[in-house]
Amino acid sequence: MIPSARWQARLAAVGPGILFAGAAIGVSHLVQATRAGAGYGFALLWAVLLALLCKYPFFEYAHRYTVATGESLLEGYARLGRWALAAFMLIVVVSAFITTAAVTVVTAGLLGVLLGVDLSLTVLSLILLLVILALLWLGHYRLLDRGMKVMVLVLGVLTLVAVGMAVAHGPAGDPQFPAPDVWTVGGLTFLLALMGWMPAPLEIGAWSSLWVLAKDRQTPARTSLDSALFDFNLGYFAATILAVAFLGFGALIMFGTGTEFSASGIAFSRQLVEMYTSALGSWSRPLISLVAFITMFSTTITVVDGYSRTLDRGLSLLLAPAAAPRTRWYAALLVVLSLVIIGVFMSSMKALVDVVTLLAFLTAPLVGALNFMVVRQAQMPPAQRPGRALTALSWVGLVFLGGFSLVWIWVRWLQ
Repeated sequence: MIPSARWQARLAAVGPGILFAGAAIGVSHLVQATRAGAGYGFALLWAVLLALLCKYPFFEYAHRYTVATGESLLEGYARLGRWALAAFMLIVVVSAFITTAAVTVVTAGLLGVLLGVDLSLTVLSLILLLVILALLWLGHYRLLDRGMKVMVLVLGVLTLVAVGMAVAHGPAGDPQFPAPDVWTVGGLTFLLALMGWMPAPLEIGAWSSLWVLAKDRQTPARTSLDSALFDFNLGYFAATILAVAFLGFGALIMFGTGTEFSASGIAFSRQLVEMYTSALGSWSRPLISLVAFITMFSTTITVVDGYSRTLDRGLSLLLAPAAAPRTRWYAALLVVLSLVIIGVFMSSMKALVDVVTLLAFLTAPLVGALNFMVVRQAQMPPAQRPGRALTALSWVGLVFLGGFSLVWIWVRWLQ
C-alpha cells in the first residue's frame, strides 16, 4: 500500500478512538483532574501520567482483538469461559447506572450554568438524558461518530486556549502553599479515585470493541490493524494531553486560594466556572462554560451508548445468544434508573463521583487481566498478538493496578 493510500485508510478508520476520547474526557478530567490540581497543585501529575501509561495496553487490546478476530471483547471473554464473561458483566451491571448518574449530574449542573436557568438538578438531568436518548435512537452510530469528532475537536481547541490564558496569567494562589499529604486514608482514597478513572474505567474497552464493529458495518472494507491502532492512539493522545491540561488548570487557578469544591452538583458547576472566570476575566465565562459543558456532554452521550451496547450484547451472550438486539431499550433503562439514583444522591455529587471512580480502580486488575488473557488466546493470529514491549508493559500495569488496590484495602480496612 502506497503511503497516501495508507493515510487515507487510517483517516477513514478514525471514529472509535475519538469516541473513546469523548468517553474518557469527562469526570476523570474535568472533575477529578481539576480537583487534583486544585487540592495538590502539580504534586499528583505523576499519578495521572502513571495511570495513563499503565492502563494503555488494556485499552489498546480492545481494538487489537476486535480487528484481528472480527468479534468483540465480550465474545473473547466468553471464549475464556462463562465465568469470565459473567464476572465482567457483574462489574458492568453494578457500575452502569451509578456511572451514568454520576456523569449526568455533572453535565446537568453545567447545563444549568451555561443556560443560566434556575431548575433543579433532577429536571436538568431529565431534559439532558431525554435529548441524548433521542439522538441515539434516531441517529445511532453514524450520528454519534460524526458528532463526537466535532465535539472533541472543539473541546480540544477551547481547552488549550483556556489553559494557555491561565499560564499567561500565572498562578492565582500562593505559589508557596504546601500541598497536603496524599499518603493518608483520605489522600489515598482520592488518589485511587483519581487513577480509577484516568483516563477511564477499564471496562470501557468493551465499548471501544463494539464501536469498532459498528464502524466496520458502516464502511465497505474491513479496518486493518494499522488503521485501528492509529485511531486508538489518536484518541488516547488527545485524552492524555487534556488530562494534563485540566490538572494544570486546577493547579494554576485554584491551588493555594483556600477555596474548596462544593459537594452539590449545581454548586460545583457554578463554582468551577466562577473560579476560572475570576482568574481569567469576565470575558471568559462563556468560553469556560462551553468547554466544561462540551466535555461532560461528550462523556454522557458515549457512556449511555457504550453501556447500553455492552449490556445488550453481554447479557445476550450469557442468557439468550439468539435474542434480537435491544440496545435502544437498554439505553432507556439506563436513563430511568440513573434518574432514580440522581433523585437520591443529587445533593452529594462529589461522594457519588468518588464512589464510582474508586469502584473502577478496585475492579481494574480483574478487567485488565481478562483483556490480557483474551489477546493471548489461540484465535488471535500470532502476527497480531502484542509484542514484547507491550507484553512487559501489561505485566507492569497489572502489578500497578493490583498493588495500589491492595495498599488501599490495607489502609482503609485492615490497618
